[in-house]
Amino acid sequence: MAGAAWADTLRVAVWNAELSRKGPGILLRDIRKGEDAQVDLVIESLATVKPDILLLLNFDYDLENRALTAFADAARSRGVDFPHQYAARSNSGLATGLDLNGDGRFGGPEDAQGYGEFFGAGAMALLSRHPVDEGRIQDFSGMLWRDLPGTLFPMTRDGPFAGQQVHEVQRLSSKGHWVVPIDVPDIGIVTLLAFHATPPVFDGPEDRNGRRNHDEAAFWLHYLDGAFGEPATNRFVLMGDANLDPEQSEGRKEAIRALLAHPLLQNPFPNTPTANWPKPGPGERRVDYILPSADWHVSGFGTTAPSEASRHILLWADLELHAP
Repeated sequence: MAGAAWADTLRVAVWNAELSRKGPGILLRDIRKGEDAQVDLVIESLATVKPDILLLLNFDYDLENRALTAFADAARSRGVDFPHQYAARSNSGLATGLDLNGDGRFGGPEDAQGYGEFFGAGAMALLSRHPVDEGRIQDFSGMLWRDLPGTLFPMTRDGPFAGQQVHEVQRLSSKGHWVVPIDVPDIGIVTLLAFHATPPVFDGPEDRNGRRNHDEAAFWLHYLDGAFGEPATNRFVLMGDANLDPEQSEGRKEAIRALLAHPLLQNPFPNTPTANWPKPGPGERRVDYILPSADWHVSGFGTTAPSEASRHILLWADLELHAP
């Protein structure tokens, strides 16, 4: 690439900051008090990295986005300005009234559209220095799992696992699948493809979570193939927590491996552990991803040092396009 001329640099980042709390409104309280050590550590890391676009995972959602607004205000007071924020209704904690996990009980966190002790627990949030084109956002979070091409929805000899009613309402996304256009000066529209998949564990022999985890990643393979309308073809970035290491740990690895090898995507973080679950947990695993489209020049990438803020580290990448 010697002698190539590049346009302005865009720094994108993803972080499962584990800012979820044990009940609704608690995260907002903690942010507003200004004395929460974890919130301070998260903002301190952001002040060091200074991303232009940040996908923040495991951040509690509320209908008026008060927690997200309060977090952006707190970050601004520390010199990290994200004037544009976006969050949508999450599937986490969204009650169904059905026994989704087939344990004979109703109303548990596993019976919500996505695992959650309350509606919006551990959801997704987007913070940006540049305007979000909310009128053109595609939110696929309401898509039924059974409608994914080649779905791995668990089936039994008697029909769908947990019954026909579950098959008719169970959504694919445990949190969400977003396609978000962001208007970046001197670059144009940059499209963020965002998701956070369920862990492929905590189920039974039907492998409900393992199958869903696979299909949440496989969604993007079908999206890029045009199965859900005209896909982004350039200036896009696939980011999120796939909750799956492509080489080790439990789970069906075919979909995440196919994304890592996809000709439209780049993989600037090969074999980089992004989370560490202490013993008796699985230890270090690569579960968080930034996969820029192939037309970007990745001029730099890195991670933050592990901290007490989260078991996950923040990933960032500097992206550039050919200058006109």
